[in-house]
Amino acid sequence: MCCTGRRIRFWKISNGLVSSAVTALPAGEHPQGQILFQGEDLLQASESKIRAIRGNRISMIFQEPMTSLNPLHCVEKQIGETLQLHAGMNRKQARVRILELLELVGIPEPEKRLKQYPHELSGGLRQRVMIAMALANEPQLLIADEPTTALDVTIQQQILELLKSLQQKLNMAVLLITHDLNIVRRYANRVCVMHQGRQVESSPCQVLFEQPQHPYTRKLLDAEPAGRPADVADITHRYWKPSLLTSGFPSIAAYLNVSVDIIKRSMILT
Repeated sequence: MCCTGRRIRFWKISNGLVSSAVTALPAGEHPQGQILFQGEDLLQASESKIRAIRGNRISMIFQEPMTSLNPLHCVEKQIGETLQLHAGMNRKQARVRILELLELVGIPEPEKRLKQYPHELSGGLRQRVMIAMALANEPQLLIADEPTTALDVTIQQQILELLKSLQQKLNMAVLLITHDLNIVRRYANRVCVMHQGRQVESSPCQVLFEQPQHPYTRKLLDAEPAGRPADVADITHRYWKPSLLTSGFPSIAAYLNVSVDIIKRSMILT
């Protein structure tokens, strides 16, 4: 599927990428073709074989960590589950490994985070927990499906730089799915362009951007905004600017169903 230590970027412009077949196929689905991993067709593998690969040799990071993490389990339990399942660790051994993973992905005060629940963490920390879970068993392939979609721009860059450094440190392959041209241009070694669930072009990143071959790829590149936005005239003088602002609110006695006067506060605006 891809080589060790490389970053391959699937440029997913239309939905339907079959990487989900590696993790979980919906009941009743009968995909055709092949999903090759180290020469083995995963579509032909038994369920027990898939369970041995999923979360172990192949791991995945999802788009929205808040909905991917279990809201009823703390960080220690969620990461520890995969360690106990695939590595056979007991609770004490798993705890040591979890602390190592939290430090690896740059989470401050890892001991404090062990008993915290997803809602107690920021979006960036939740995504780092997801990455720690995915790396728990040192996978050979990490699939990251739009891992920065739910994050603000500053945190997005931190997560992408983290994935890049971890890929180099752990010598694993990263398959990152994204719609963002700038992310593709900055982080990818090789790019596969998808259209209606099919790969229409695959080439080294620089070659694809400089010499796109498929008509669909050329349309995508032509649609990328270029230049600078036009200057907008200063129209702030058209808006009304008050010199005095008054606000009112009831006192706490209103909570006791007592009629009270409105307390007013005024502010002079300059």
